[in-house]
Amino acid sequence: MAGSERVEMSQFQRGDSQFTFSTRYAAPIAPQPPKRRVGALGIAALAMSSALVGGIIGASSMGISYVASTQPAPVVVNSVEQVNWVTGAASQAGPSVVTLSVNSSSNSGSGSGVILTEDGYILTNAHVVTLGGETDGASLAVRLFDGTVVAAELIGYDSVYDLAVIKVEAEGLKPIVFADSKTLNVGQNVVAIGAPLGLTSTVTEGIVSALNRTIQVASSEVSDEPGLSFWTGVGESISIQVIQTDAAINPGNSGGALVDENGRLIGVNVAIATAGNGVAGSIGVGFAIPSNTAARIATEIMETGVATHGLLGAMVRNSFAADSSFSIGAYVEQVTEDGAANAAGIRSGDVVIEFAGERVTGSADLTALVRAQPAGAEVEVVVLRDGTNRTFTVTLGDAADLN
Repeated sequence: MAGSERVEMSQFQRGDSQFTFSTRYAAPIAPQPPKRRVGALGIAALAMSSALVGGIIGASSMGISYVASTQPAPVVVNSVEQVNWVTGAASQAGPSVVTLSVNSSSNSGSGSGVILTEDGYILTNAHVVTLGGETDGASLAVRLFDGTVVAAELIGYDSVYDLAVIKVEAEGLKPIVFADSKTLNVGQNVVAIGAPLGLTSTVTEGIVSALNRTIQVASSEVSDEPGLSFWTGVGESISIQVIQTDAAINPGNSGGALVDENGRLIGVNVAIATAGNGVAGSIGVGFAIPSNTAARIATEIMETGVATHGLLGAMVRNSFAADSSFSIGAYVEQVTEDGAANAAGIRSGDVVIEFAGERVTGSADLTALVRAQPAGAEVEVVVLRDGTNRTFTVTLGDAADLN
C-alpha cells in the first residue's frame, strides 16, 4: 500500500551481538491430541505426530496413509500469463515459510514456521517445539524453502499464547513481511502456507471468516512430572484471540503462515475445529494468532527469552442475558486489592463489555484480550454498572506475578 507503509524496528542484545527485528505494517506431538469442545465442535492443535515407518507419516481415520514429503515443492509457475493473486501471494511468502522436525527420546512431530529475520530467527507454535507439552529439550531441525536442512536452537516459548522462537544458522533467508492485523476485514482473501500432513510448501486459499474470535486450547507448558503431556488433557486450557479462516489447514500447518493477497503475514496458524468422533482434518474452520500479537510476543522472546502478559487483577465469570444461555459480558466477582482493576476503579458487580476497543462477550474473551497485552500496558476498559456504561483507564499488571 504505497504511501501508507510504516516499519517498526526493534533492536535487542543477545550475548555480544546486536540484532534488529523489523515489523512492517502496510495500511508434534502426542498422537491424537484431545479435542476441546466449542459447541458441537472440538479444537485440535495443528502439529502432526510423525511416527515414521517406511516414509509413512501416520494414517487417516479412513485408512488413507500419507507419504512423507522428501523434498520441498516450491511454487511452480509454468505459465506467467495465467498466474493469479494466489500464485503471487504464495510466491512472495513461500520462501519465508519453513518445515520443522521435532524429536525427543520418546516422541517426534512436525510443524511449520515463518522466518522473522535474515540472521535466522523463526517463529512457530509452542506446542510444536515442546511436542505438545511433553518436553522443552527436544532436538529441532528446519527444512528451508530451498530444501536445505539445518539444526535449530530453541530461544524461548510462550505457553500463554502458544508461540515460540527458534534460531538457525543459514544464509540467504527471506524474512516474512508483517501486515497490520488490526486492518483486516471479514471476507478478505487469504492464503495458508505450511506443511500439512508433512507435505511441505502446501498452499491453500480462503477468506477471513471471522475476527476477534476467542478459542480455548490446551496449554503447551511443559509438565514437571516426567512423561506427563498436557495434551492428554491434564493441563489447564488457555484462551487466545484468533482469526478464523476457511482456508484448508490441517495437522502439520502449526506455526505456518496465513497471508493476505500481497503475501504479508496476517496470522500464525495454530488450531482447527474438528467434527468430533476422532475425525481430524480441515472442515473449513481454522484459526490463526493475529500478526500484531505474534510480532509483539516474538520480539519479547528474542530480546529476553520470554514474553510478558497483562494481568487485570479480577475474578470474572460469564454474564448471561436474562432467561438465555447467551453471555453478554464478563461479570466481575472479585477484584484483587492491590491489582490493576481495583486501582483503576473497577468494582465487584461490574460487567466488562469492552476491553482495549474490543467487545467482550464473556470471561474467555476478557482473559484472551488481557493476555494479548504486554505487562504494564495502559488500556481502556468499559464496564456496565447500574445500567450505565463507565470507562476506566487501566495499567495492567504482570501475569508472571501469578506464579
